[in-house]
Amino acid sequence: MRKLFECALNLSEGRRLGVIEEIAAAAGRASPRGRVLDVASNADHNRTVLTFVGPADAVEQAAVAVTALALARINMNEHHGAHPRMGAVDVIPLVPLMDATMDEAVALARRIGARLGQELGLPVFLYEEAATRPERRNLADVRQGEYEGLRERLQSPLWQPDFGPPQPHPTGGAVAVGARRFLVAYNVNLGTGDVRIAKAIARAVRAKDGGLSGVKAIGLALSEPGRTQVSMNVVDPFNTPLYRVFELVRLEAQRYGVSVVGSEIVGLAPLAVLADTVRYYLRLEGFDDGQILEARLWA
Repeated sequence: MRKLFECALNLSEGRRLGVIEEIAAAAGRASPRGRVLDVASNADHNRTVLTFVGPADAVEQAAVAVTALALARINMNEHHGAHPRMGAVDVIPLVPLMDATMDEAVALARRIGARLGQELGLPVFLYEEAATRPERRNLADVRQGEYEGLRERLQSPLWQPDFGPPQPHPTGGAVAVGARRFLVAYNVNLGTGDVRIAKAIARAVRAKDGGLSGVKAIGLALSEPGRTQVSMNVVDPFNTPLYRVFELVRLEAQRYGVSVVGSEIVGLAPLAVLADTVRYYLRLEGFDDGQILEARLWA
């Protein structure tokens, strides 16, 4: 059996390319058994998704090394960006791959969380499958109030961290560490500068307000004039395909006389998810994943 884990670590830095490159290199150096697969930065979000993969020990070493360097390079007291965040390393999700199980991903998340709290003095909240309380499963609930409201929140007995001190790191805030299934971070850009429209469309699309199952969405302003964004996590892309998400955003935008000017996938996406989108838009009949050259070579 081969047990691998993906870590799509989110950094609160998307503008200083030198710092991003330095931190990504630290992940690569942390363990020869791990590998950095992708570095996706967004200046408007002021955020980078650093994706690396490996066996449990390699991912653990990389996550701790990256967090230590990020705390030295990122000062949350000076951070501004469109995306919600509460720490220099904001989120560390662990995804089981191949023969790895969710229980093993949960155990890995808790080992990493314990080390970040003990070795780096960082408040750690466990979320999703690793959560120790029901109210901490949803990342948005954990991150409520963001960095600016963190100190007050940590004063509540209900929001004591799972690991680490009960006060924010002086420059690094706090981090959420969790275990989850594969999700696709997917953004749709709109041809309007009115962020109220983007937020209204996000409400129509997201699951908790009656939209699509497994979709989390927020509306954000972008720096480019006349542009806003519906930023989404599609947490079950195998049952809620990307083409359905795109089409609902496009349909809702039409209500306001707004066009979709583009979309983007942040980080990595499974081949099967992209193949479903190709099938839909090209109206392919009888198309099988085995017809994809890379899939056949891998097999």
